[in-house]
Amino acid sequence: MTEGNFVDYVKVHVASGNGGKGSTHLHREKYVPKGGPDGGDGGRGGHVILKGNESLWTLLHFKFKRHFKAGHGEHGSKNRSSGADGADVYLEVPLGTVVKDSLTGEVLMEITENGQEEKIVEGGMGGRGNWHFKTSTNQTPRYAQPGIPGQERDITLELKVLADVGLVGFPNAGKSTLLSVLTSAKPKIADYPFTTLKPNLGIVKYREFKSFVMADIPGIIEGAAEGKGLGHYFLRHIERNSILLFLIPADSTDVSQEYMILLNELKNYNPELLDKDRLVAISKADLLDEELMEEMRKEVKKDLKEVPFTFISSVSQFGLQQLKDTLWGLLNE
Repeated sequence: MTEGNFVDYVKVHVASGNGGKGSTHLHREKYVPKGGPDGGDGGRGGHVILKGNESLWTLLHFKFKRHFKAGHGEHGSKNRSSGADGADVYLEVPLGTVVKDSLTGEVLMEITENGQEEKIVEGGMGGRGNWHFKTSTNQTPRYAQPGIPGQERDITLELKVLADVGLVGFPNAGKSTLLSVLTSAKPKIADYPFTTLKPNLGIVKYREFKSFVMADIPGIIEGAAEGKGLGHYFLRHIERNSILLFLIPADSTDVSQEYMILLNELKNYNPELLDKDRLVAISKADLLDEELMEEMRKEVKKDLKEVPFTFISSVSQFGLQQLKDTLWGLLNE
């Protein structure tokens, strides 16, 4: 999936159908001159329904069509025949989609399960036909209910990527390279900051045909929680990840300080993110000899205390199996 095809934020306009009118028909038949009222009910208007689809990874299909309108209910007719209900419109969205009211910003619902269906706007009820209003004193009512109009609404769809492991790090930390080595994903890789502009997903194959999903989130910079850099456009994707894998290159001036800056940005954005399991991977370990690695290990262990860490190299594939073992263990504790 290319970056241009990854759409994680769209605004759409939805409208449900009007209810059909009830009929005011009076029964007329040869030899039955006063058959009485037999007007049927109007059909209900169509709903607009959101449906979770685990096969979708993006909101790309809303990029070129953003107005959706359900069908109107048909009017009632004679012989107490009810009008047909209006056709419902189903909008399929990827799992992890948050639905907000565009005007108020209120969160209306979240789609997190495959096949989950939620009505976003309900169709108008059909009007009742005149036979409902027949009484002993008014045996030929010549009125019926009109249908109730449908509803219209502007909604915002935001995708928060559903992944088991989210990669967190500064630009150029090697997140895309790690994802390309561990999975069959082909993210854009280049030697400049913010090469990755949209999250990339990949499936990591584990032992005995097991697997888990990893997401490469665009790089964090200081002040990201306040909207600097790519700001909230990527931080919201981290909220759905079970484990946060902090990637810090071995040639960093201060591994512990870099980790604390990243952690602070997550805390400023949403303090609940600190409740997630964390693992620090010191990448580009092929730049270190054994003596340097041991020295750095002692220093990092002293500074990070309880946070587990490991050394890896995506280029030489050093420590990658151990990394997968650790992540699998955290996922299945």
